[in-house]
Amino acid sequence: MIIIRTHNLTRKYQMGEEVVHALNGVSLEIQKGDYVAIMGPSGSGKSTLMNLLGCLDSPSSGEYWLNEQRVSSLTDDELAKIRNKEVGFVFQTFHLLPRYTALENVQLPLVYSNVDPEERLQRAQQVLKEVDLSDRIHHKPNELSGGQRQRVAVARALINRPSILLADEPTGNLDSNTGREILGLFDRLHASGNTMILVTHDSEVASHARRVIRLRDGKVEEDRINETSAL
Repeated sequence: MIIIRTHNLTRKYQMGEEVVHALNGVSLEIQKGDYVAIMGPSGSGKSTLMNLLGCLDSPSSGEYWLNEQRVSSLTDDELAKIRNKEVGFVFQTFHLLPRYTALENVQLPLVYSNVDPEERLQRAQQVLKEVDLSDRIHHKPNELSGGQRQRVAVARALINRPSILLADEPTGNLDSNTGREILGLFDRLHASGNTMILVTHDSEVASHARRVIRLRDGKVEEDRINETSAL
């Protein structure tokens, strides 16, 4: 089943008198359960593509279908609803609220979805167990290591059972050993059926993906199966 499909996706920005073509006609398909790394040098368009795939932005032209819904022409409010339901985000800088415990941070997307408090608690405890953090659920971010904070962020991304898990440089703020632990967690999540998309410049991170899409100058330069995948 195709979960992501884009056709001739473009994104232009007005920079003074200059028009910057951040994306220039990107067409691709991603299957449900796939594990994809999006790579490219600075300015290649990978962050712009991530923002479009994650429904954080809208294209200047072209079409985007997510889980069989055409989202490229939705309003900002409609995009926000799709984003909360369909996409789980993991960022380099964790984006955790410092005054909240791990358990409270993980529940936040369900608060915005008006889920019953008891169900919120049960689901948050379950996803924290899935990321091996059951013993730290009442700790605040400053009481956790970098790897533990990223696990909280992953649990929060999983709480709504999204169609895709989208990670932007997920090991960028971690040491090598902790980064490998997080990538091992991603491998397990993929093995359990999650659709994973990593945006990275790091070839070691990309080696865990089954497929590598490389961008240059806003276009797909290469789209290949990763023969050296760590999986």
